[in-house]
Amino acid sequence: MKNVSKFLLALMAILTIGACKSGDNGQLTGVLERPKWKETSPYGMAYIPSGTLTIGPSDQDVSFSLTQRPKSISIQGFYMDETEITNNEYRQFVYWVRDSIARTRLDMVIEMESGETRLDWDQELNIMENMEDLEDMFYPEEERFSGRYDMDSRKYVFDYQWYDWKGAAHDNYKSNRTKFIKKDQTEIYPDTLVWIRDFTYSYNEPYTRNYFNHPAFDDYPVVGVDWKRANAFAYWRTKYANAYADQKGLANTEDFRLPIEAEWEYAARGGHDFAPYPWGGYYVRNAKGCLLANFKPGRGNYPEDGAMYTARGDAYFPNDYGLYNMAGNVAEWTSSSFFENAYSFIHDMNPDIRMDAEDDDPKAWKRKVIRGGSWKDIAFYIQTGTRHWEYQDTAKSYIGFRNVRTVLGQTMSDFK
Repeated sequence: MKNVSKFLLALMAILTIGACKSGDNGQLTGVLERPKWKETSPYGMAYIPSGTLTIGPSDQDVSFSLTQRPKSISIQGFYMDETEITNNEYRQFVYWVRDSIARTRLDMVIEMESGETRLDWDQELNIMENMEDLEDMFYPEEERFSGRYDMDSRKYVFDYQWYDWKGAAHDNYKSNRTKFIKKDQTEIYPDTLVWIRDFTYSYNEPYTRNYFNHPAFDDYPVVGVDWKRANAFAYWRTKYANAYADQKGLANTEDFRLPIEAEWEYAARGGHDFAPYPWGGYYVRNAKGCLLANFKPGRGNYPEDGAMYTARGDAYFPNDYGLYNMAGNVAEWTSSSFFENAYSFIHDMNPDIRMDAEDDDPKAWKRKVIRGGSWKDIAFYIQTGTRHWEYQDTAKSYIGFRNVRTVLGQTMSDFK
């Protein structure tokens, strides 16, 4: 008994000393030494404050069919890319995937030759210098054009994941967690042939050859990216940002993602409720008669607005949130599924409908909302309230995307 008493006394002393060392003096202070966090605007993104807007009938519902009933909704604050994702920004993703595949294959070669993996992944990789070991990443000899050693972009396949939070919520975590971890893979190189495929009897081959690769188009919006590629990019962007945060001992960020349809419309209006266009006015020209966006004026005078096809991501004036080309240039993917009568049953707080279409799901679930209209559309389609859709496995020469990230907290004043 004496030994037990001595042990208990010693244990209490250790616990007391441990408590003293924690610095809380026996008080309820919460867990100390938590990771530091300060919400700051990510590079190239604009802050969109929390607020409300009224969605519903516009010119699209001139017959008052009530497929879009007026509805007041509230939106949580978020960050949004100031421009559509550009060719050069998307190229960073492509090169990361390319180099990761190359490094993995070089590791395998080194391991086969020496029995150990010695490749330094932090060292810059010169693919051409290792072409002999990476021969299968290039087009085979019979597929080479003019004898050029071009890399085979069909090999750029990226594995990505997302979590089925709604499924987990309805299941209440009764099932194994792996049930809700969804995995997929996709080729991530833009489909450059869209410039030919989208138009019949039209010469657009120069854009197929140059639009994604030539430095002349680095700051133009990336196109030829379907909905899956856009989601894969957002997953990579989150992973890339969090890897840096881990190195610096910082807290991870909220995920980058495609905007829900309501977020996109709220941001496009720039704080002007009921505004048909992002600049707040009712017309597509200013007082001097200059066009304010890149679209198809009149009966098809494409270059009248200053751009024959797409324009730079920061062309024209931004709206009052600092966002460029929320009307025209390229239409933009959202994460939301398209239903004609969605406004009659969606929630009034961050409303969204999201159906993950599998091969055995209804084809309608593959319809994803696109917003903003494009360089080839008439003025009606570039209005802030105009809804349209495209199949998620479709890539077009007039559809791009931009990312958003939810603000962690209420308003920016919380972080000053």
